[in-house]
Amino acid sequence: MFIAMNRFQIAIGHEDDFETLWRNRETYLASVPGFLQFHLLKGPVADTHILYASYSVWEKRQSFDDWLESEAFKKAHVQARLPKETYLGPPVFEGFDVILSEPSAG
Repeated sequence: MFIAMNRFQIAIGHEDDFETLWRNRETYLASVPGFLQFHLLKGPVADTHILYASYSVWEKRQSFDDWLESEAFKKAHVQARLPKETYLGPPVFEGFDVILSEPSAG
């Protein structure tokens, strides 16, 4: 498996706009081969921003790379426009190959 994360520093006061954008946009992820899960995470609050992370799980790295080149990716991200002052810089990407995974007992 492969986990792709983007971290966003969202300026204080813009968190509702950011969350609303993510809740209301069409991601097209369900139709992408190799896609398994998506989560939007809200993290700690700092003096100037709130940390968010998008977290997606893929069957393998190639599935994620194919998504980046797909029409579905382009259609999903054209909807991702917010005022420039919403972000305190560009998202920071982090990709992880899963080397150990343990399912729940339930």
